[in-house]
Amino acid sequence: MEVTRIRALRGPNLWSHNTSIEAIVTCTSDECCISKLPHFEERIRARFPAIIPFQPIGHDDAIPMAHVLEIAALCLQAEAGCPVTFSRTTQTVETGVFQVVVEYTEEAVGRLGLELAEQLCRAALDDAPFELTAALTQLRDLDEDVRLGPSTGAIVKAAVARNIPYRRLTNGSLVMFGWGSKQRRIQAAEMDRSSAIAEAIAQNKELTKKLLNAAGVPVPLGRAVEDADDAWKVANEVGMPVVLKPKDGNQGKGVTVNITSRSQLEAAYATASEFGRDILVEKYIPGHDFRLLVIGGKLVAAARRDPPQVIGDGKQTVRALVEEVNRDPRRGSGHATSLTKIRFDDIALATLAKQGLLADSVPPKGQRVVLRDNANLSTGGSATDVTDDVHPEVAERAIAAAEMVGLDICGVDLVCDSVLKPIEEQGGGVVEVNAAPGLRMHLSPSYGKGRLVGEAIISAMFEEGEDGRIPVVAVTGTNGKTTTVRLIAHLLRQSGLRVGMTNTDGVYVEGKRLDTGDCAGPRSARNVLLHPDVDAAVFETARGGVLREGLAFDRCQVAVVTNIGSGDHLGLNYITTIEDLAVLKRVIVQNVADSGVAVLNAADPIVAGMAENCRGSVTFFAADGKHPLMTTHRAQGHRVVYIENGHLVAAQGKTQHKVPLTEVPLTHNGTIGFQVENVMASVAGAWGAGVEWEHIRAGLKTFDSDSGTAPGRFNLFKYRGATVIADYGHNPDAIAALTRAIETMPAKRRSIVISGAGDRRDEDIRVQGKMVGEAFDHVVLYQDQCQRGREDGEVIGLLREGLKESSLTRGQTREVDEITGEFKAIDTALNKLAEGDLCLVLVDQIDEALEYLIKRIAEG
Repeated sequence: MEVTRIRALRGPNLWSHNTSIEAIVTCTSDECCISKLPHFEERIRARFPAIIPFQPIGHDDAIPMAHVLEIAALCLQAEAGCPVTFSRTTQTVETGVFQVVVEYTEEAVGRLGLELAEQLCRAALDDAPFELTAALTQLRDLDEDVRLGPSTGAIVKAAVARNIPYRRLTNGSLVMFGWGSKQRRIQAAEMDRSSAIAEAIAQNKELTKKLLNAAGVPVPLGRAVEDADDAWKVANEVGMPVVLKPKDGNQGKGVTVNITSRSQLEAAYATASEFGRDILVEKYIPGHDFRLLVIGGKLVAAARRDPPQVIGDGKQTVRALVEEVNRDPRRGSGHATSLTKIRFDDIALATLAKQGLLADSVPPKGQRVVLRDNANLSTGGSATDVTDDVHPEVAERAIAAAEMVGLDICGVDLVCDSVLKPIEEQGGGVVEVNAAPGLRMHLSPSYGKGRLVGEAIISAMFEEGEDGRIPVVAVTGTNGKTTTVRLIAHLLRQSGLRVGMTNTDGVYVEGKRLDTGDCAGPRSARNVLLHPDVDAAVFETARGGVLREGLAFDRCQVAVVTNIGSGDHLGLNYITTIEDLAVLKRVIVQNVADSGVAVLNAADPIVAGMAENCRGSVTFFAADGKHPLMTTHRAQGHRVVYIENGHLVAAQGKTQHKVPLTEVPLTHNGTIGFQVENVMASVAGAWGAGVEWEHIRAGLKTFDSDSGTAPGRFNLFKYRGATVIADYGHNPDAIAALTRAIETMPAKRRSIVISGAGDRRDEDIRVQGKMVGEAFDHVVLYQDQCQRGREDGEVIGLLREGLKESSLTRGQTREVDEITGEFKAIDTALNKLAEGDLCLVLVDQIDEALEYLIKRIAEG
């Protein structure tokens, strides 16, 4: 068995809505049916008892090794604790070659799961050992390393529950919610609108105290000190006991509390100095340590924090008791678990010494042994939820503290006997205000109920009913995609929206090109959704990108499918038939939002059939408004777009909107059939995206097919009395549409400049040659810049074969030139033009070829 071409499908894809790992798996003849492999299934189940039953693949009821690999990869992840349920194995057209797809929640874990599954299969095949426990541990450890921690994970979970899309921007906890101009970002428990100044204030404990005191919030007496002698001086000024801590510390690092002697103070000073040069001494306030969580000006949660401790049983040493507590599965080494393991270090030993104990002491039964004076969860402390107990005045002081510092999410540390009564009545005080506070103690407290902290953070970022989404229009099909994308973007701009757009020409935001080349894939689309100046997005969605990575979005508001043709890269990536291609193209239809719209070509039966895969509504378009599907759809109260008496008509029930084609320059008064289809699709798409009709009409009037508005899309030029048309048509369906359009235009002699895409099937290239031979008097063949895997001259040879067939059909020979280089081919055609002639130039490198063509025409 050989596993190759492993891909991560990072969005909705050909197989499912889930993120998945896809691999090509080649099996030997025996591996195509594991029943031919003696004892194989018995061995693999012995090595992995939890693996689920296998299912036959294909028509011969055989279970191939590829399917075993699939199930093993899924079950290993599931057994390691990953919430995955989807997988599939499909036989390709090649004997013994399978496509295997396995869901993942974390890409690195999915890839490792596939790798370990392959090792498991080989171990069973070779009757070799497989360390299942080690494999599962490896998966669990990796998952814990790469997945979001509990705090950020809770926020993401709350966003998903509200249908707010999210994207992880780093391997850490920086996450974007929403798209474009509606996006918000968090880093752990910190919002994007929290200022750096507020963070700096929270880190400066002395400044924080001054501000809180000014706001009427009780704080302990004390100040920053220069050295240990100065610390002793302050301790005597405020009165023992005191607390000593780094001025800019966090997570309780370097903090020593309840200091009652100079020796203790000097030791505490040395400890604090390891975490910062600036040291603070404060009056120690006796009582419990409470954390009050303020989000968006509201008290959301409160917890009492207790220091790490064990209870003596009269038998075990302190060290053994700590080890026993640390075996609690809720305790981990970092922030991924609800509790942290208790550290047995110098600080713990010093804390024991203050209680007259050693690590090997055996405390009597029932004795409470404290391992640290501070109660931070990060050092092994525990938490008890007290949210429902907080007195209104205590909540008021916490909110005042957060607002005075300027934090949207704020952890207020309060020391007092109880939160049931005002702070002032019990001599308590706020000892710290924390930016980016930990949320674990509120999400999963050691005791009491967890609080909906993630939901509170999302509610503070997004108003009720807001989902952070901008209108997303996805366009696919065989031909007309780029023009349709450009026109929909133009119509959206008419309504005042700032539009981001991707297509085969590049990436555009507000008409400015940010990237060049073929950008019709998910990476470019993700970049547009990341841009803060985008109010709406229109994406050309090419087959290649969907196959490589899936979609860039989870849902779209509008999906437009223009048509499905046979010349659209059939034969590549196991897409061998029109039906295969339709299944791939309909991915955008399957992922239309519940409130969204699919715009489908009613005249194309395969496209029209996608309607049953749409969870939203459907708008059909076709030139013939009396098409049975169109009339039925309209009678049912749904939207249709068609052509009638020289007008574009958009109808729903009895309501009609009409636009004369004479006011749509892209269609040349309705004479260019394929442009009329593009306009119908675009109008339906803009209508589905909510564009008002006054803006649609205005946009149609101002959109032309010149080289600036729609480069390489039926751009017309005049040259010495002849007509020159530049177009990017590059498959048989496109050439057929172009030929039909040109036949409506008068010409004494017709010529064409053509190459062929090397990644098309041989028969498709031959068909193109035959078609142009039958429609043009002069054919200039050229070899383009990239042969896409073909040998030099191979594509021209196939076109030449097609031309020979066309010559026999017409009974005469056409003038044919064969040229190397696109610019030389253009020169050859232009030099032979006479007044009244027409030349169609099928450009390869759009920008460069148009620039050269415009220059030649300007020279006359």
